[in-house]
Amino acid sequence: MEANKKILLTGAAGFIGSYLLGYLNEKGFENIYIVDAFDNEKKEQNFHQKKFIEKIERDQLFDWLEKTKPTIDFVFHLGARTDTTEFDYAVHEKLNVIYSQKIWHYCAAKKIPLVYASSAATYGDGSLGYKDDHALIQKLQPLNPYGISKNEFDKWALATTEIEAPPFWAGLKFFNVYGPNEYHKGRMASMIFHGYHQIMASGSVKLFKSHRSDYANGEQLRDFIYVKDLAEVCFWFLQEQPTSGLYNLGTGTARSFKDLIAAVFTAVGKPTNIQYIDMPEDIRDKYQYFTEADMQKLRKTGYTAPFHSLEEGVKEYVQNFLVKNIHY
Repeated sequence: MEANKKILLTGAAGFIGSYLLGYLNEKGFENIYIVDAFDNEKKEQNFHQKKFIEKIERDQLFDWLEKTKPTIDFVFHLGARTDTTEFDYAVHEKLNVIYSQKIWHYCAAKKIPLVYASSAATYGDGSLGYKDDHALIQKLQPLNPYGISKNEFDKWALATTEIEAPPFWAGLKFFNVYGPNEYHKGRMASMIFHGYHQIMASGSVKLFKSHRSDYANGEQLRDFIYVKDLAEVCFWFLQEQPTSGLYNLGTGTARSFKDLIAAVFTAVGKPTNIQYIDMPEDIRDKYQYFTEADMQKLRKTGYTAPFHSLEEGVKEYVQNFLVKNIHY
């Protein structure tokens, strides 16, 4: 796609959305309409030096589209309520289901390709595996309202595509994403972010104990993906627009939290010092002990670029961004 094409990007003030905005700028794309709730001052650094055409408040988007009738060539819908500790489903349903349905209808009506953010939280406890097979989606049982809302939209999209759909669409099931521009996320920031600041403050890092006998402390496993890799995949979908559908987006390799924190200690040149603490009761029975993306579908579609190893990604994030306290 030529760099003069116009893109609508929701969630542009957030962690992944602002990184993608910067990545698109680097690739020469500057005709971008950015959408978000721009009331959080902590997010301003995420986008203030980036190039875009216009900033649109999230709640005003559809009125703005109707009024201005802009030319839009592609939509990245990354905006969502992502707090897994928010247990009021109505909050997630409003932003992650109903709002996303309105985006879908707009793209279908205007024949605009759409990439939207789904989540590995849709897979629940992983008992059905982590394969992005459309036949599996109806059977999934997410562990929290956030995961439920993301899966409900995936199910709706698959059902609706038989009747009405954008000319191309992809729902990307993001696994555990880390990297710059998550300074505003507080409790929901990555363990790399929290680990780095704990090391700087005390020389040690606190990790949750395992509350399952089949996992040792620190050996809980996640598929951690560097946000730069995620942006590269999004950009590939923008250019290639392969077969529509749901796609996993992780590295395909699960790593332990112990490995993750060891990589942070290595990145700052300090000896590993981990202390284990009890997991909060409010998340204990909703906690995923293992996630690992099955990446065959994306690879078979034609995406061939390698992903950063955990050590490579953590080193770049820590040394180039956290140590310097800068944004991407």
